[in-house]
Amino acid sequence: MNRSQLGAVAVGVAVVVGLSTMALFVAAPSTAALSTAPLAVKTQANLKWAAPEDPFASELEPVDRGFKLAKHCPPSFELTDKGCELRSLYQFYDSVQGRGVGGTQTSLPANRDGFSPQQIDLGRFLFFDPLLSGDGSQSCASCHQPDKGFADGKALSVGATGAVGTRSAPSLWNSAFLTRLFWDGRATSLEEQAQGPLYAANEMNNNPVQLLASLNGNKHYPVMFEQAFGVGGGITLDQIYTSLAAFQSSLISLNSRYDQYAHGNHQALNEREIAGLNVFRSFVARCSECHQPPLFTNNQIAVIGTPEPAGMALDIGAEATFNSAKLKGGFKVPTLRNIAKTAPYMHSGVFDNLRDATEFYTKGRGHAVPEGVEMNLHWHIWEPDLAEHELDLIVDFMKTLTDETAKPQVPVTLPSGLEQPILSTAADHFVPEAQVITDSVE
Repeated sequence: MNRSQLGAVAVGVAVVVGLSTMALFVAAPSTAALSTAPLAVKTQANLKWAAPEDPFASELEPVDRGFKLAKHCPPSFELTDKGCELRSLYQFYDSVQGRGVGGTQTSLPANRDGFSPQQIDLGRFLFFDPLLSGDGSQSCASCHQPDKGFADGKALSVGATGAVGTRSAPSLWNSAFLTRLFWDGRATSLEEQAQGPLYAANEMNNNPVQLLASLNGNKHYPVMFEQAFGVGGGITLDQIYTSLAAFQSSLISLNSRYDQYAHGNHQALNEREIAGLNVFRSFVARCSECHQPPLFTNNQIAVIGTPEPAGMALDIGAEATFNSAKLKGGFKVPTLRNIAKTAPYMHSGVFDNLRDATEFYTKGRGHAVPEGVEMNLHWHIWEPDLAEHELDLIVDFMKTLTDETAKPQVPVTLPSGLEQPILSTAADHFVPEAQVITDSVE
């Protein structure tokens, strides 16, 4: 990909005057710019739709006509003959050579893309539909809510049956880049990851037979799957997993104020935030050695000796995944993208605010490891003895990593006809009524 190709698809490119780089956000085409046709207001009681000549109108058609899926890619993606492909200025940076760990203009790792717009949009409906749970009460979004950084704001997630889980829900932002998923790294693909919560008794509590029966027996989903995959004959498990992976791979967050700063707009951060970045990258704090830009994770397992909440037994983490005692208490290094949205923190939600989570790293190597437990702590975990104001600066910097410009729209009406579980928590995220036409896209 060269600059001319990127320029051809970048709708929202802000050129930084006098600098050699640009701040990029590839936005989806605006329906207002493409058509002057009036858009009808849609309500649950009286479903209406946009004028058919508007090619980018995303809408819910009457029940007897079904749902139509997107023909254009989500923000930050370009539709090519290979499908929806990610476009980012970070793709112009070839390595970390000569820039140092934590350098601003470092390259992105490989990512999952190439899904069709229809597959991504189908995955969006599935992600928000409680039909995927055993009792029809919980969707994927119940634990991964867009307005909470695709986490759920709970220390431990709660499943469809009311069972409390053993870990917090991790954010899904930028999961297209991850090669290890779950806190303990037990899944190696988004498709494999999707099967975990679907069938776990303390999560969505479904099973493959019931899942297929529910979707194939629905009035709309068989047609939607045919739109997305081009074949009929019944929905398959692989198609379900692929659709969910397609949607999750579209959740890209690379346009924060930090990113604008990294691409050359040095006015994007204030003095305190820049000072916080400098502490974050310093060899004393060493934050960036695990939380490496631009994703702010190195996608590795680290043993850091995180405490468990009072009354909780020690979680051995990745020791179970890899059958390796040296990984006792090891967990995947989480991304810091949208970290201000995803409290509480750590695998068990033991810290309810970002300041306390940051302070953990300066309290002394192994200070929270239970007595009598041997842990092979990561060598980056030491005693930096950071001052109070330095901890505050790091927190200020991490808040600049918030970017929700590509947050997807929550479907108001679902193909299953079931109630949207997170409707009340996502109300501030909906577009005005006259524009609530993106539940399905023609």
